[in-house]
Amino acid sequence: MLGKIIGGIIGAKAAKGRGGLDQSGGALMGVASVAIARRFGLPGMIAAAAGGYALKRYKEKKRMKSPIDSRL
Repeated sequence: MLGKIIGGIIGAKAAKGRGGLDQSGGALMGVASVAIARRFGLPGMIAAAAGGYALKRYKEKKRMKSPIDSRL
């Protein structure tokens, strides 16, 4: 329970500095991230981070090959 409260506080403060997300949405994302981290465990979190990084690299490489700017 304490982890969810701390996650909510951190999420709310992180959302304050970003556009497009209010503090309550940030708090919900903080609470959800704590719950997901507990379910995945350390190996799952490492695998998720590696998969996210690989997806980012793939999208960047694909965007560089594209003759049309995909950011439009």
